[in-house]
Formats: sequence, structure tokens, C-alpha cells
Amino acid sequence: MDVKSGYPYWAVKNGLMHAFPALDGDTACDVAVIGGGISGALIATELASHGFDVIVLEQRDVAWGSTAASTALLQYEIDTHLTDLAGMVGEAHAVRAYLACADAIDSLAEVAHAVGDVGFARARSLYYASRRWHRGRLEKEFQMRRRCGLDVHWLDRDALQARFAIDAPGAILSAKAARVDPYRLASRLLDRLRRHGGRVFDRSCVARLEPTPRGVTLHTAADVRVRARHVVMAAGYACQQWLDQRVARNSSSYAFVSDPQPRDVLGPFAHTMAWESARPYLYFRSTVDGRLMVGGQDDAVDIPSRRDRRVERKARRLVQRMRDMFPRMAALQPAYSWAGTFAETRDGLPFFGAHAQWGPRVLFAMAYGGNGITYSILGAQVLRAQIERRTHPLGALFGFGRLG
Repeated sequence: MDVKSGYPYWAVKNGLMHAFPALDGDTACDVAVIGGGISGALIATELASHGFDVIVLEQRDVAWGSTAASTALLQYEIDTHLTDLAGMVGEAHAVRAYLACADAIDSLAEVAHAVGDVGFARARSLYYASRRWHRGRLEKEFQMRRRCGLDVHWLDRDALQARFAIDAPGAILSAKAARVDPYRLASRLLDRLRRHGGRVFDRSCVARLEPTPRGVTLHTAADVRVRARHVVMAAGYACQQWLDQRVARNSSSYAFVSDPQPRDVLGPFAHTMAWESARPYLYFRSTVDGRLMVGGQDDAVDIPSRRDRRVERKARRLVQRMRDMFPRMAALQPAYSWAGTFAETRDGLPFFGAHAQWGPRVLFAMAYGGNGITYSILGAQVLRAQIERRTHPLGALFGFGRLG
């Protein structure tokens, strides 16, 4: 599955960090993780650190798919408002999801610091009203977030203009967010896994699964077999190809990154990421080396050749949006621009767990939505609990059962 177009910054910046061998002989393990992106790396790390013999199988080079195209805004904020999510799944479940995502930022910080040198930094998140009539909804959202204990502040138009030079009716400023280099984090996690006894194979495409009550046999395209007690399907947006039921909608998102910017140009956005209430939304954040990364202009295109042709035009539109908002960015230009596939679920929540089509031994990791990396570290804990036959507080909420 071709999931990116153009020149994703992380791939250009880092190059091919780690190469792993292809699987060339039959083997066995406790858990086979299919997918060597950031989701697969976090899940494999969680399982291996709790005593499971783990094999990771990636069909291309590790972290070279959607992970390389991610803009990696680490937020607790789900694309679906807390107030809207409460109407979909109930207030208790909605609050649990938001608070768990907030805790996940701290968990990601621990992982990033343990690995080191992955461009991780804490940040704030600014969510501003795109239109005058959006203000009321955002104020209700702010009130509900504050009631459930999230560290948020309301900024009216004057405060927003004074602190961030954004002319908008109002905004929610959240204290907890972060940023990371997702390609570097995934690559270093998988290399550390290998050095600690885990097995990682790239250029090893799984073509067929044979689940039984006692395990799963994986057959690769090279006719190699892996016998596993459990399989975790962490193949990103390609996971949907393994399900007859459609559980998400694929779209494309576009992004660019600038050259390093003077500090007065970045201003408060050196430590604050921002996104708007319109859908699809504009979003932007800085990198540790002072570049500005901007994304948005989402569309329903899921055909790689059409997406390829749109990258430069979409990047120009994103540049113009930033120049219009911030006169001090009049000289802003893309250094690299790209696009990537992403998927959205009806309620903005991910899917982690078994699907009836495949039985209990095949578990899916579908961290879909705008905060997929945050979902992935939570999903790793959910999946470990299921493999250990324990109940997890998020298990039902993140499971396929909520589809009815």
C-alpha cells in the first residue's frame, strides 16, 4: 500500500537509520507483530518488556510508511470534541478516553527519554475557533474539559491576539502536549528491541494467516512460516485490507516543513502547537531545530497517483494560509512537502483488539485519527492485557464491539 507522496521531512532528515534482515527461515514466537512503524514499535516494546518473545515483520524498511509522513503532534485532544464524544459513547467513557490520552503523553515522554535522541519536547496545544459561531461550541468544550480535571485555560479574542497574534474569537490553551521525530523514535525502539533479544525483520511481507484455537501460522510472500501464539496486526492503514467490514474512511493530508526560522518568526510557537476548529483543520508546530511544520488541506483522495500530483499545490495553499495569519511569516517557504494517507473512524476513537472475522488470536492495532501515536501507546497496554487475559479499562471502548 502506497501511503505517502513527496518528500517527508523525517525520511530526508534521518535517512535509512537501521536495516534489518529479511526472514529467511521458519520460526516461532509468543507474539508476531505485523508492521514496523511507530505503532508496531511501541506495541513490540511493551510486550517484550513484559517477558514476551516478540517478532516484528515489516514489508518494507521499518518506519518507512505512514510513520515517515506523520507530523507527530502528540496530543490528548481527540479529533472528536469531548462534548460530542460524550453524546456518542456516554460521558464516563468519553472522559476516560480523554484522561487516558493525557496520561499517554507522560508515558510517551518516559519512552522517549529512555531511548534518547528522538527530538522529543514538551509543548502546549492551542485550539482556536476558526469562525465566530464556533466560539460557543469551544466554550462548552472548555468547560467540560475543565470539569473533568484537564489543565486548560480559555483565551478570549484580546488575549489570543496579545499572546499568539491570532485574530480569532477565542481558544482553548492546553498545558499538556508534546512533539517528537516519529521515524527516529520507531527506528531506535526497534533497534533497541533487537539488541535486547527481540527479532526484527524488514522486507518480509505477510501474505496469509491461518488462525487456530491454539495459535496462528503466518505465511510470508517468500513462503516462510512463523508460528505464533498471538498476532498483532499493526500495519497502519493497510490493516483494513485484512477486514471485510469497513471500519474507517481513508483520506489524504498534506504538509510542509520550512527551513530553520528566526526565533522572532516562530514567536510563541517555538513551544506551542496550534490547530483550528474548522474541518478539515490547519495545524502547525515547530521542530527541535526551529523549523515550522504545517499540515492540513485534507481531502478524500486515496489514489496515490492523484495524491502525488496535488502535493505542491496543497503546500502552496498551506503557505498562503500561514502568511495571511502571520505577516511576520511573509518569507515563509517550504523546504520539503509531502502527503500521507490517514484514516478516520466514525467517533474518532481507535480499534485495538480481536475482530470476530479472525478470532481471539489475531489482534488489530488501528490507531486511527489525528493523535495516532498517543493512541498507540495506550493500545499497547490494551493489547498486552488481552494477551494476558486481563480486562483493561479501555478494552471495550477501543474494541470493535462498539460498532454494534
